[in-house]
Amino acid sequence: MNSRKDQLQAIDRLLTIMEELRGQCPWDKKQTIQSLRHLTIEETYELGDAILDNDLQEVKKELGDLLLHIVFYAKIGSETDAFDIGDVANEICEKLIHRHPHIYGDVKVENEEEVKRNWEKLKLKEGKSSVLEGVPKSLPALVKASRIQDKVAGVGFDWEEPQQVFEKVQEELAELQVEVNSQNIDKIESEFGDVLFSMINYARFLKINPEDALERTNKKFIKRFQYLESKAKAMGKSLEDMTLAEMDVFWEEAKKK
Repeated sequence: MNSRKDQLQAIDRLLTIMEELRGQCPWDKKQTIQSLRHLTIEETYELGDAILDNDLQEVKKELGDLLLHIVFYAKIGSETDAFDIGDVANEICEKLIHRHPHIYGDVKVENEEEVKRNWEKLKLKEGKSSVLEGVPKSLPALVKASRIQDKVAGVGFDWEEPQQVFEKVQEELAELQVEVNSQNIDKIESEFGDVLFSMINYARFLKINPEDALERTNKKFIKRFQYLESKAKAMGKSLEDMTLAEMDVFWEEAKKK
């Protein structure tokens, strides 16, 4: 592994390259904070894929891409004297020190849950009017629901036992079925959302990440379906020409693999 000195030299090298690209490359010169936004989001999802695949070499690569974006934003910020990479680093350092009084102060905590509760209390003292202000509006709905539940739990608004949450899931499913029977699309959508929200909450009590769990299922389904496609192709058939029973044979084979 690199020494601290080597790590700092690598960061300095990246800053130098960023300055050169911003000054000489037509594409880099043209970029703005707004134009980079969607690219940054894409890179974040690519990092997420690498983490789910547990591919550490790919994680390293994607972290580099994200680090480049951070340096790029800081370089653009420095051009109008708004902020530079030093300001970015110092601000997060100050925030970490302030939000960890159990490390840098005299606050005592017993466990992770107390740390999370103190974190939310500190944010309210910083001037936030709601514990939910820190949830980005543009988050995907599933991730947003998970973050909302984490944050309100941090100030004590929570169930006491997993069984209570499971019973809530069952209650919401029953309410959904009532609306399905009534065929009111608006109410069906509302109740379906309640079911998803309660399931995401249940995942938190089971100590699993619902986004990761769903993505694992997505990957599993894709792998099995592509196996089915390959078997159909080997037989010279298209899926449209196969019966569900025929397809199910290969689906079961894929599950065993």
